[in-house]
Amino acid sequence: MTSLYEHAGGDEALHRLEEAFYAKAVADPVLKVQFPVPRQHHVEHLTWFTAESFGGPDRFTRELGFAHLINVHRHLDITDEQRERFVQLYLEALDETGMPEDHPFREAVRSHLDFGTRVAQQNSRATTDDELHPLREVPRWTWEND
Repeated sequence: MTSLYEHAGGDEALHRLEEAFYAKAVADPVLKVQFPVPRQHHVEHLTWFTAESFGGPDRFTRELGFAHLINVHRHLDITDEQRERFVQLYLEALDETGMPEDHPFREAVRSHLDFGTRVAQQNSRATTDDELHPLREVPRWTWEND
């Protein structure tokens, strides 16, 4: 079975996707609160995370670790509107960067975004460690592509 990572086009394609998404997020009035200033390595880290969760290299885990992801979302207090806008802009970036358009791939990406943004939102609102989502490693997303 082909991984989402391979189907998407690997690191180069995912980097283009994350660049397009990040440019949209930084400029968006709803998300600007969460992305107030562009960070030099943010696109690279997003690429590493997406690549690993789509079945590619585990660079995010090796270089940063999942605790990093929890820490950057802590206390952001992500609203429902921000979570939904994140998904919307990401899906727009998929189209704009020429990512595969087949239904199984798009549905896998949508479910990944839905899950991931809900985890991030829960972690952003946690006031104690017990309120954090129990996920402690980059999830490996699978799909039906036969």
